[in-house]
Amino acid sequence: MTEITFRRATANDAEAIAALRVDSWRTTYRGVMPDAYLDSMRAEESAAMWSQVLLADLPTISIFVAEAGSELVGFAAGMLLMPEKFELNAELTAIYLKPIAQRGGVGRRLLALIADALQKQGATGLLVWVIAGNQVARQFYEQLGAELLIEQPFTWDGLDLMETGYGWRDLAALQQACAE
Repeated sequence: MTEITFRRATANDAEAIAALRVDSWRTTYRGVMPDAYLDSMRAEESAAMWSQVLLADLPTISIFVAEAGSELVGFAAGMLLMPEKFELNAELTAIYLKPIAQRGGVGRRLLALIADALQKQGATGLLVWVIAGNQVARQFYEQLGAELLIEQPFTWDGLDLMETGYGWRDLAALQQACAE
C-alpha cells in the first residue's frame, strides 16, 4: 500500500470527505438502518455542509485527512463543546476510513491528531457518539480506553435508533493509547 500522509483538511477536500462518509454509512449501517434511507444519501448534499465548515476555518473545529497518494482514505473531525456534556468539553464528531485503511493505525493517528488539536484549544476530555449496533467502532474506542458513559434512544432524520456515548477524560492518555 502507498504511504499514508496526514494533514489538516481544506475546503478542496469537501467532496471526497462527503463521498467517504456516505460510502461508510452505506457499508457500516446496512442492516442497521433502512436500505431506503442509506440508498437515498447523497454525497453532494453532504459536500456543501463540509465545504461550509471547512471554509469557516473555526479554531474550535479540527478536521484532518489521511491520504494514500492523492486518494483520501480517511478523515476525522472534532470540536469543542459548549456547554460540556458528561463533564467533557470536546467531541469527536466523525471518523471514517476506507476499508483499505482500516486496522493499520490510520484511525488511531487521526484520533490522536484530533485530540492534540482540540487540547491546544483548551479541551480536557473527548466525547464520541456511536450507533449502538456498530460493534467495530465500539471496540475501537474501548481498546483505546474510552469509558462507556450512556446508551440511549435518539432520532436521526426521523429514524429511531440507539446511540452509545463514550468518553476520554485524559487526552494525554488517549494520545498515548493511540501511539501504541
